[in-house]
Amino acid sequence: MGFLFLLVIAFLFAAVIGKLSLKKQQPKIWDAGSIGEHFVRQALLPLEGYKKLLSNCYLPKSDGTFTEIDVILLHESGIYVVESKNYSGWIFGKDYEQYWTQSLGGKKSQRSRFFNPIIQNGVHIKWLREYIGEGFPIYSYIVFGDRCELKKITVTKPGYFVTNCHFLLQSVQNNAVKAGKTLSPKAIDSLYKKLYPLTQVTEEQKIQHIQTVQAKQEEQHKRPVPTSPSEPSPEPLPMDEERRCPQCGGRLVLRTAKKGERAGKEFWGCSNYPRCRFVENVEETVTV
Repeated sequence: MGFLFLLVIAFLFAAVIGKLSLKKQQPKIWDAGSIGEHFVRQALLPLEGYKKLLSNCYLPKSDGTFTEIDVILLHESGIYVVESKNYSGWIFGKDYEQYWTQSLGGKKSQRSRFFNPIIQNGVHIKWLREYIGEGFPIYSYIVFGDRCELKKITVTKPGYFVTNCHFLLQSVQNNAVKAGKTLSPKAIDSLYKKLYPLTQVTEEQKIQHIQTVQAKQEEQHKRPVPTSPSEPSPEPLPMDEERRCPQCGGRLVLRTAKKGERAGKEFWGCSNYPRCRFVENVEETVTV
């Protein structure tokens, strides 16, 4: 009897060790996007006045797909739609350009392009208005991480803001003073109740959303957009989501090969490199 008991204990111990060992073998990808969203929420917590916060809100679109908003702040001064960009390096961009540029310093500066976040957030706001109705004051905030420096950013649209996370609270406070109280606690609670279910999506739904975005953007990122402020923006602009890595879900950034057979040619690389080494060339997809 005692021998049988010891045998069972040994079997259970081996099973636990095997499980732990298997977990260690599975690579963990650092999700910079989620960390950036966490910093945004933390920065907004001290904001005075009645408020509610929502994260990762999946709004339905007319074609049956969804668009994801990183953070929504429901405040007595209005609705703040936040697109978080936890980047490093130098950031360059204008509100009417299709792509912005990220430049990583060093002796050999590495530049990569990413979709204009103002356009991206503008589409988020479009579908938010479709869902909650008109009549609500909505402000667009593009919030970059404090590891980056905003070098040359041009914003001409009223109600659109681009800032580092460190200055987010002050910027929202200034806007709240200027706007005054426009939403009652009852209105905020009603909006929260309506939007909260959209944050409770399953992992399967998230994966499906990423795959849908990737399929559409293969064609969408080639569409022309205005090259000067005098040209009207097409409506609606399709670039409401960034391209995502099919392996880890990280952000895909447009880079230029420095050496090898493809030197000088552009490719999409995962922002979680070197943890994730997914690469997509212009002509074909390659997994390293």
